[in-house]
Amino acid sequence: MRTVRRLLLWDIDGTLIRGGGVGSDAINKAAAAVIGTPMEVRPVVMHGKTDPQILSEIFLAADVAEDAIAALLPAAIAEAERLLALAEADLRRRGEVIDGVVEVLTRTATVPGVRQSLVTGNLVGNAAVKLAAFDLTGYFDVEVGAYGTDHADRNELVPIALERVQRLRGERFLPREVWVIGDTPGDLACARAAGVRCLLVGTGQIPMTELLALDADVVLPDLTNTDEVVEILMR
Repeated sequence: MRTVRRLLLWDIDGTLIRGGGVGSDAINKAAAAVIGTPMEVRPVVMHGKTDPQILSEIFLAADVAEDAIAALLPAAIAEAERLLALAEADLRRRGEVIDGVVEVLTRTATVPGVRQSLVTGNLVGNAAVKLAAFDLTGYFDVEVGAYGTDHADRNELVPIALERVQRLRGERFLPREVWVIGDTPGDLACARAAGVRCLLVGTGQIPMTELLALDADVVLPDLTNTDEVVEILMR
């Protein structure tokens, strides 16, 4: 295959894996542990957001004063990472790698000039657990990725990854050489905020009809057509 220059920035939940609710359980339990009492609150939509944003919304839904949330977040973040690390075996049992993912990652990993990393709302520790649970770590240069730990606003994450890959690997990518691969409008928003390309897949919680109504560069039902996916990302 011809040499290309590509930076592929992958989302995790709904794009690479399904966690069977283990990750969301850890977030909810961490929030409850920090407050000190079980919380009976309305559900918080989690997809497409960073973990700090989700924790903040859980606290707000539990009637925690908004000006008190910043002080609670560090402990909640640490507890969420601790709980998911303890639940790795449960994650492996209840979760799964989404069909087509390994085949695409394997193919793109063989293309000269391609670097694969992550842009995810997951805390960096939780991202590591999720990749390790399904033997996906080796496909990614995780050091140059961007995570919910870095910023609560997902739209800030792509520039963080671009800065890291330049500083740590000496590589500067043009916007047209960068793809965000995800499954939510939040993935598209963070790509557009940075002026880079976006491939959305219908393997998460957002219906295909909603994804198709967005202005993503490409929308696919899944990643099972390996040749098509690789051709899209490399052309």
